[in-house]
This record gives sequence, structure tokens and C-alpha cells, in this order.
Amino acid sequence: MKIAIVHNNNESSITLAGELRLLLKKAALKIDERHPDLVITIGGDGTLLSAFHRYAHMLDRVRFVGVHTGHLGFYTDWRDYELSELVTSLIHDKGESISYPLLDVRATYQGRKEPSHFLALNESTMKRVDGTMVCDVFIKDELFERFRGDGICISTPTGSTGYNKSVGGAIIHPRLEAMQLAEIASINNRVFRTLSSPMIVAPDEWIRIKPITTDGFVLTIDQLSSSEKNIIDLQYRIAKERIHFARYRHTHFWSRVEDAFIGAKNKYEI
Repeated sequence: MKIAIVHNNNESSITLAGELRLLLKKAALKIDERHPDLVITIGGDGTLLSAFHRYAHMLDRVRFVGVHTGHLGFYTDWRDYELSELVTSLIHDKGESISYPLLDVRATYQGRKEPSHFLALNESTMKRVDGTMVCDVFIKDELFERFRGDGICISTPTGSTGYNKSVGGAIIHPRLEAMQLAEIASINNRVFRTLSSPMIVAPDEWIRIKPITTDGFVLTIDQLSSSEKNIIDLQYRIAKERIHFARYRHTHFWSRVEDAFIGAKNKYEI
């Protein structure tokens, strides 16, 4: 098995990556950054997002494992003091994995016939920071509403606990093949109306966003962002590709949610 290590630039993560390389060498496990079978990330969920985009072209043959240098994240099952246990699991690897849905994003630019294609693990947003964004929202090519506000967030089930939650979206279990649209500070009055509620869209449906304003907006794909002025159409759907996590052990999704947002188990005896 060939293994790649991706870490952030924190001193603790750099040190941990060095320790992991030594343990892998002792276990006769090969490190291969270009053609790995398994990608181990050291840091946090942001580090895993970076690794996902680095190896997005290899999703059909690569699995991911996250080591967190802080508290457990939504994509990290191992803590920084558990490297020996992790390497033991690698030695006895049986190829088991758990997979989660991804977001397929296709952006059509003015003057281009073929759209640009992106994959998102968490979410994609389109936002304006210096004025009101106006766009038409289509569900399966049927006009649903004309949106006015700061922006729109479209997320995967695993991404529903991130930015989506902060703008009032619902948390969705990652076993559900669905995507979610959440409005960001929509304008609702006697003149302008939107649904003003999160929408959960079925896997055989898609969302299309057509900007009406022509002076640009910011498009994000996970942690990546770019200023856009020539996009005339954005299409979102559940991707054919999926991300696969090596299943040596797996923390229950709702346990992650409770630990991240409530923490009652640390305060009360249940």
C-alpha cells in the first residue's frame, strides 16, 4: 500500500508528520505522494479539504484518513497521540471504506461552449459583499424564485454542519444522497419574496443559478474562492464521484455533531 501525507504548516503538524514517516518506514509501508492508495492528513478539517482537492482526480482509487491535532473534526477519526494505533491499522488494512456524496458544480462562462467543472466536499457559495446579488433559481430547469440578498450556499450532507449551518441550514446525515440550498440574508418584503427557508433537494434533481446582476460576485468551492464577472449559469447536482474514507474505525456522525456543537456529554452525566 502506497501512502501520502498531507499536513498544514503548524509546527505541531510538521513534527507529527515526521514522526508518522518514521513509523511508516519501520512498518515497511511505502510513502508515495504522487500515486497513493491512501492519503493521511494531519491538522484539521481544512487540511483534509486541501488534500481532497489535491487528489480529486484520483477519487476512484484513493482513500483518506484524518489525524486531528486539536479536537476531533467531522473528517478526522484519529488524534495526534494515536499514531502507533493508526499504523497498526494500516498494517492490517482490509480495504474497507465508507463513502460520502460530493457536490458537482458546473460553471458556464460567457463566450464559452463547455462549462468548467468542479467538485466540492463541503459546499459552494456565490456571494456579493458590496451590494445585493440578484439571481434566478431553477429546480430541474423550472424557475423557482428570483433571489435578492447577500448570496446562496449549496452544501453536501457532510458540509451541512459548516457554513450552511451558520446561515440557518439544516444538518443532514451523510448517508442521505441530497444537497441543500440555504439563502444568505435574503431580502423579503412587500415587493421582493423568496422562500426564505433551507431547501433539501433530491439526488435526481439539480439546481441552476442564473445571475441577473452583471457586475460580478465571489464564487467559492469549499475553501477556494474567486471573483467572477462572466459566469452566466451555475449548475449544481450530486456528483457521480464520491469520497472514500478508510474504515479502520469510524465515529458516529451524530456523536460528532454533539461533540462539536453541544458538548453535553462533557458537562452532564447521561
